[in-house]
Amino acid sequence: MPVTPTFPGVYIEEVPSGVRTITGVATSITAFIGRALRGPVNESVRIQSFAEFQRIFGGLWVESMMAYAVQQYFQNGGSDAIVVRVVHTGDATPANNAAKATLVLAGGTNLSLEAASEGKWGEKLRARVDYHTRPLEPGEAADSLFNVAVKDTGTGAVEVFRNVSTDINHRRFVKRVLDQESGLIRVAPPGTVPSQRPTNHTDPPVGSDPFAPDPPSAFYTAAGADGNDGIAIADNDIVGVEANKTGMFALEKADLFNLLCIPPRTRDTDVAVSPTLATALLYAKKRRAMLLVDPRSNWRQTSDVENAGTGVDSLNLRDENAAIYFPRIRMADALKENGLEEFVPCGAVAGIFARTDAQRGVWKAPAGLDATMIGVMELSYKLTDGENGRLNPIGVNCLRNFPVAGNVVWGGRTLRGADALASEWKYVPVRRTALFIEESLYRGTQWVVFEPNDEPLWAQIRLNIGAFMQNLFRQGAFQGKTPQEAYLVKCDKETTTQNDINLGIVNILVGFAPLKPAEFVIIKIQQLAGQIAT
Repeated sequence: MPVTPTFPGVYIEEVPSGVRTITGVATSITAFIGRALRGPVNESVRIQSFAEFQRIFGGLWVESMMAYAVQQYFQNGGSDAIVVRVVHTGDATPANNAAKATLVLAGGTNLSLEAASEGKWGEKLRARVDYHTRPLEPGEAADSLFNVAVKDTGTGAVEVFRNVSTDINHRRFVKRVLDQESGLIRVAPPGTVPSQRPTNHTDPPVGSDPFAPDPPSAFYTAAGADGNDGIAIADNDIVGVEANKTGMFALEKADLFNLLCIPPRTRDTDVAVSPTLATALLYAKKRRAMLLVDPRSNWRQTSDVENAGTGVDSLNLRDENAAIYFPRIRMADALKENGLEEFVPCGAVAGIFARTDAQRGVWKAPAGLDATMIGVMELSYKLTDGENGRLNPIGVNCLRNFPVAGNVVWGGRTLRGADALASEWKYVPVRRTALFIEESLYRGTQWVVFEPNDEPLWAQIRLNIGAFMQNLFRQGAFQGKTPQEAYLVKCDKETTTQNDINLGIVNILVGFAPLKPAEFVIIKIQQLAGQIAT
């Protein structure tokens, strides 16, 4: 702040440099929406390994295509994902809806608990109460403190909560502790907690497991047989309600994602193109993300993809923020004695996106001999060069099998990349680079809001955005030998007129020369004639 001199002497004043570093955002956080064995419902949960997915969502489940897609994502190089678990609700037949298993701890007035999330997994919960608490403090009721332990016999996870109380004003009030700290149980609605603690269970024999499969019931309380996975999710469960932030709109609770994958609802059904995928595409565009579209289950050969009525054109998803890959992949299914099963490729392809971003950058096409699909044993249809040449011009990215290289991604076009459309957003890396720059600048220029709109501000904007673009240029993200050829940043009285200033607007022009993949390599061979002396 300015110094106010009041006495003769030397004054020190710190002057801000105007440098506000813009940091590039992540480029391959992948959002998955679908069914899972367990875990929070309609919540965006960020995970960074498949082990974390197993811990929170129960791992592979034969009914969940999303679980396999997440596994394939991390298997192929993914490192960051957001998972939204959805369940079927709102059905007129109660038995079709997902439900939580309940436990009742008996006492003077029963304490009702329920599984932390819907599903039959909750029926494997066991809870026990004991009174081996710390000495009472002044003011504590003698019958208020107790310990509660919970075990999920399906996974072996055990949680112990000591010195909880039935007193709502107690610092260890049982409802608050369980609701905030437990990953297994909650106090059942309406959340009533009796004034007296539950009856304690019999102490097991020394050295025995109090949650053993078949001890006398006096050692624990078992969950009721009322947990329900519900029937397979419907498309309206996936879409959800934007106002309630359910389904795909649960991603509103996530700060950032770059890729969106919606695996099939079941092994033998596809996600509805309209409105599910159409809504997903609109939402992906809003969040500056790309939608990875899976091939339909009835596309068994090239002619099926080209078919005007049921092929790629029937999807009506011709957009620069979408990309489709054909055919489906076959991998070993750990839940079916490692027999080969057919899966959609979105999870594996998203993993390759992440792997390529980490190794080369978002401006490199996630395709080529390096884009090997790890764990993929074979493809559901083996494409020839001629068939590849029919699908590539209509914007369908092919998955190919080559000797030595194996199964690879062999296409890098958006669904807007059909030759007939002549779009500037023909290529996936070009579109993703633009989205990366847009999101980074959107977040990195928030400080500009409410600053005085004049040349000093414009100079700071040029300085900071220019530094960000220069850094990308040095990493090889743009065409050109010099910064002048590679990018431009313009913010001055030409871009922002006096009328703009009066309206509270500052206009910033940022341009870049994108790198485009060498999609076709043409080698010209000529026979040289012998030299003739003249």
